[in-house]
Amino acid sequence: MNETEPETFQVRLVEKPARRLILRRGHEATDYWGYCEECGCDVWGELQSLRGALDEPMGMWLPERFRKPETSEYVMAVEMPADYQGTVPDGMEILDLPPCHYLLFQGPPYSDEGMGEAIGKVWKAIESYQPEPAGWQWADESAPRFQYAPMPERGYIEGRPVKPVG
Repeated sequence: MNETEPETFQVRLVEKPARRLILRRGHEATDYWGYCEECGCDVWGELQSLRGALDEPMGMWLPERFRKPETSEYVMAVEMPADYQGTVPDGMEILDLPPCHYLLFQGPPYSDEGMGEAIGKVWKAIESYQPEPAGWQWADESAPRFQYAPMPERGYIEGRPVKPVG
Protein backbone atom coordinates (compact mmCIF):
# COMPACT_ATOMS: atom_id res chain seq x y z
CA MET A 1 0.00 0.00 0.00
CA ASN A 2 1.35 3.42 -0.81
CA GLU A 3 0.80 6.46 1.37
CA THR A 4 -1.91 7.94 -0.87
CA GLU A 5 -4.17 4.89 -0.51
CA PRO A 6 -6.53 4.92 2.49
CA GLU A 7 -6.45 2.09 5.03
CA THR A 8 -9.30 -0.37 4.56
CA PHE A 9 -11.10 -1.73 7.61
CA GLN A 10 -13.93 -4.23 7.64
CA VAL A 11 -16.72 -3.68 10.14
CA ARG A 12 -19.42 -6.28 10.58
CA LEU A 13 -22.20 -6.95 13.04
CA VAL A 14 -22.02 -10.24 14.94
CA GLU A 15 -24.76 -11.68 17.15
CA LYS A 16 -23.59 -13.86 20.01
CA PRO A 17 -25.96 -16.17 21.91
CA ALA A 18 -25.99 -16.69 25.67
CA ARG A 19 -22.78 -18.57 26.35
CA ARG A 20 -20.36 -19.73 29.01
CA LEU A 21 -16.92 -18.24 29.15
CA ILE A 22 -14.04 -20.33 30.44
CA LEU A 23 -11.44 -17.85 31.59
CA ARG A 24 -8.32 -17.34 33.60
CA ARG A 25 -8.15 -14.03 35.42
CA GLY A 26 -5.02 -12.04 36.03
CA HIS A 27 -4.31 -9.69 38.93
CA GLU A 28 -3.46 -6.32 37.42
CA ALA A 29 -3.20 -6.88 33.65
CA THR A 30 -4.74 -4.33 31.32
CA ASP A 31 -3.47 -5.89 28.07
CA TYR A 32 -2.01 -9.05 26.56
CA TRP A 33 1.63 -8.33 27.45
CA GLY A 34 0.81 -7.55 31.07
CA TYR A 35 -1.32 -10.67 31.25
CA CYS A 36 1.50 -12.86 29.90
CA GLU A 37 3.88 -11.42 32.49
CA GLU A 38 1.43 -12.35 35.27
CA CYS A 39 -0.05 -15.63 34.04
CA GLY A 40 2.20 -16.85 31.25
CA CYS A 41 1.32 -17.14 27.59
CA ASP A 42 0.62 -20.89 27.68
CA VAL A 43 -2.99 -20.17 28.75
CA TRP A 44 -3.83 -19.78 25.05
CA GLY A 45 -2.85 -23.40 24.38
CA GLU A 46 -4.93 -24.66 27.30
CA LEU A 47 -7.97 -22.80 25.97
CA GLN A 48 -7.39 -24.12 22.43
CA SER A 49 -7.40 -27.68 23.74
CA LEU A 50 -10.97 -27.46 25.07
CA ARG A 51 -13.46 -29.35 22.90
CA GLY A 52 -16.75 -27.81 21.79
CA ALA A 53 -15.71 -24.14 21.79
CA LEU A 54 -17.96 -21.70 19.89
CA ASP A 55 -14.99 -19.69 18.65
CA GLU A 56 -11.22 -19.42 18.95
CA PRO A 57 -9.63 -18.31 22.25
CA MET A 58 -9.46 -14.57 22.78
CA GLY A 59 -8.11 -11.89 25.03
CA MET A 60 -10.88 -9.92 26.74
CA TRP A 61 -11.30 -6.70 28.65
CA LEU A 62 -14.01 -7.36 31.24
CA PRO A 63 -16.46 -4.63 32.19
CA GLU A 64 -16.55 -3.86 35.90
CA ARG A 65 -19.69 -5.97 36.47
CA PHE A 66 -17.83 -9.15 35.44
CA ARG A 67 -14.70 -8.53 37.51
CA LYS A 68 -13.92 -9.94 40.91
CA PRO A 69 -12.11 -7.94 43.59
CA GLU A 70 -8.34 -7.82 43.11
CA THR A 71 -8.47 -9.31 39.61
CA SER A 72 -7.49 -7.79 36.33
CA GLU A 73 -9.53 -6.15 33.63
CA TYR A 74 -7.78 -8.27 30.96
CA VAL A 75 -8.32 -12.06 30.84
CA MET A 76 -7.87 -14.90 28.39
CA ALA A 77 -10.97 -16.90 27.61
CA VAL A 78 -12.87 -19.14 25.22
CA GLU A 79 -16.64 -19.16 24.62
CA MET A 80 -18.53 -22.41 25.12
CA PRO A 81 -22.22 -23.29 24.61
CA ALA A 82 -24.55 -22.02 27.37
CA ASP A 83 -25.19 -25.62 28.51
CA TYR A 84 -21.49 -26.58 28.69
CA GLN A 85 -20.85 -28.94 31.61
CA GLY A 86 -17.40 -30.22 30.64
CA THR A 87 -13.97 -29.87 32.13
CA VAL A 88 -12.68 -26.57 33.44
CA PRO A 89 -8.88 -26.56 33.66
CA ASP A 90 -7.23 -25.87 37.02
CA GLY A 91 -7.01 -22.16 37.78
CA MET A 92 -9.83 -21.30 35.37
CA GLU A 93 -13.49 -20.59 36.00
CA ILE A 94 -16.80 -20.28 34.21
CA LEU A 95 -18.64 -17.00 33.67
CA ASP A 96 -22.10 -16.94 32.09
CA LEU A 97 -22.60 -14.23 29.49
CA PRO A 98 -25.94 -13.00 28.14
CA PRO A 99 -26.68 -12.79 24.41
CA CYS A 100 -25.33 -9.64 22.78
CA HIS A 101 -24.24 -7.97 19.57
CA TYR A 102 -20.75 -6.90 18.60
CA LEU A 103 -19.24 -4.75 15.93
CA LEU A 104 -16.21 -6.67 14.72
CA PHE A 105 -13.39 -4.51 13.34
CA GLN A 106 -10.75 -6.08 11.12
CA GLY A 107 -7.72 -4.30 9.76
CA PRO A 108 -5.76 -5.26 6.66
CA PRO A 109 -2.96 -7.85 6.70
CA TYR A 110 0.35 -6.59 8.05
CA SER A 111 3.97 -7.72 8.43
CA ASP A 112 5.18 -9.40 11.63
CA GLU A 113 7.13 -6.26 12.51
CA GLY A 114 4.02 -4.11 12.00
CA MET A 115 1.78 -5.74 14.63
CA GLY A 116 1.83 -2.84 17.10
CA GLU A 117 1.12 -0.33 14.37
CA ALA A 118 -1.68 -2.51 12.94
CA ILE A 119 -3.36 -2.77 16.35
CA GLY A 120 -3.03 0.99 16.87
CA LYS A 121 -4.67 1.71 13.51
CA VAL A 122 -7.65 -0.51 14.31
CA TRP A 123 -8.00 1.15 17.73
CA LYS A 124 -7.95 4.56 16.06
CA ALA A 125 -10.60 3.42 13.56
CA ILE A 126 -12.79 2.14 16.41
CA GLU A 127 -12.34 5.38 18.35
CA SER A 128 -13.59 7.45 15.42
CA TYR A 129 -16.35 5.05 14.33
CA GLN A 130 -19.93 6.24 14.86
CA PRO A 131 -22.34 3.26 15.13
CA GLU A 132 -25.51 5.40 15.52
CA PRO A 133 -26.23 5.92 11.77
CA ALA A 134 -26.47 2.11 11.48
CA GLY A 135 -28.89 1.95 14.44
CA TRP A 136 -26.39 0.90 17.15
CA GLN A 137 -24.66 2.48 20.13
CA TRP A 138 -21.70 1.35 22.20
CA ALA A 139 -22.58 -0.97 25.10
CA ASP A 140 -19.24 -1.16 26.87
CA GLU A 141 -20.62 -2.34 30.21
CA SER A 142 -22.92 -5.06 28.83
CA ALA A 143 -20.29 -7.48 27.52
CA PRO A 144 -16.52 -7.87 27.29
CA ARG A 145 -14.50 -6.19 24.56
CA PHE A 146 -12.32 -8.83 22.89
CA GLN A 147 -9.39 -9.40 20.55
CA TYR A 148 -8.49 -12.48 18.56
CA ALA A 149 -4.87 -13.55 18.34
CA PRO A 150 -3.20 -11.07 16.00
CA MET A 151 -2.22 -12.89 12.81
CA PRO A 152 -0.45 -10.92 10.08
CA GLU A 153 -2.19 -12.76 7.24
CA ARG A 154 -5.72 -11.88 8.43
CA GLY A 155 -5.13 -8.52 10.10
CA TYR A 156 -5.92 -7.49 13.66
CA ILE A 157 -9.51 -8.23 14.78
CA GLU A 158 -11.30 -6.70 17.76
CA GLY A 159 -14.94 -6.85 18.88
CA ARG A 160 -16.79 -4.12 20.74
CA PRO A 161 -20.27 -4.67 22.24
CA VAL A 162 -23.19 -2.64 20.88
CA LYS A 163 -26.91 -2.37 21.54
CA PRO A 164 -29.75 -0.95 19.44
CA VAL A 165 -30.17 2.83 19.64
CA GLY A 166 -33.04 3.83 21.90
